[in-house]
Amino acid sequence: MTPIAPPISAFLRERLPLQRGASDQTCDRYASACQLLCQFASARLPSTPSALRLEPRDAPFIMAFLHPLETARQHTPRTRHARLVALKSFRRLVAHRVPSVLDQSRRLLAIPAQKTTTRLVSSLSVEERQSMLKAPDLHRRDGIRDRAMLQLGFAAGLRGSEVGSVPLTALEWPPTPSVRIRGKGRKERLLPLWKQTATALRAWLAVRGDAPARELFVNARGLPMTRSGFEDVLHKHVQTAAHTCTSLQHKRVSPHVLRHTSALVVLQATGDSRKVALWLGHADIQTTEMSLRADPTEKREALDAMVPPTRKRGQFRVPDKLIALLHGK
Repeated sequence: MTPIAPPISAFLRERLPLQRGASDQTCDRYASACQLLCQFASARLPSTPSALRLEPRDAPFIMAFLHPLETARQHTPRTRHARLVALKSFRRLVAHRVPSVLDQSRRLLAIPAQKTTTRLVSSLSVEERQSMLKAPDLHRRDGIRDRAMLQLGFAAGLRGSEVGSVPLTALEWPPTPSVRIRGKGRKERLLPLWKQTATALRAWLAVRGDAPARELFVNARGLPMTRSGFEDVLHKHVQTAAHTCTSLQHKRVSPHVLRHTSALVVLQATGDSRKVALWLGHADIQTTEMSLRADPTEKREALDAMVPPTRKRGQFRVPDKLIALLHGK
């Protein structure tokens, strides 16, 4: 019987950060999946987490672990799939280091992903975008910062985690204002900035001060802006903008909504989904298409190009009185 603690430690401390070069967010997400699994196994056996063994963690056990995530914890199928991906990654390391559980690992790796419903993504109209950009108070330092964050989020289509991680050195001014973004999978992309976005960023740099953080956006304590901090800022200004733009009262606006809005703006400007994928930093064009299903422009063009079916013009005939009488009987 092989203790489970050493392989998990090697997975989180060596495999992910050193061998695969995974980001901090990925390491935290995978560590959370391992923690939930150990807590589940410890309560079911029962046993302390450090005394758990590797061998009983077969495919049926993992399926029994995944099911309560959807019921008791109310996780979505996407979250369930993320947990399963983390455990499969751990099992690949186990299959390499512990050959005695190779067959068990193969059965676990064969667990299929659960199908999910692909919903239309939400986006913001021009009026809603303008209302949100007018919401920050430009007489305050944090208002100038918030306007710059919103402008950059709309213009560059940044993820919530990317907004806070943009370093000061990512801004390039001559000859064209642009920003260098390092996104998921350590993929870099260089994006030109709108004139309004460049103006808002210059205004923020003028009042940012000499905070020791290397990141562009900092909070009141001079520390880097976190994803949750940006979400709080976004929520505050959505509530303010909803007083003048009533359609925002019934919308849930997240950082990803800003990203989808940017995708639709680029699509309507270029008409090319490949350019949208380059703008957002998508490795797979299918990921981009999920953001573009909500755009009705192409559907309207297809509808205008269709020829509706025609029917032969008929002629009304007065029914025979006898047939009508018999039909009534």
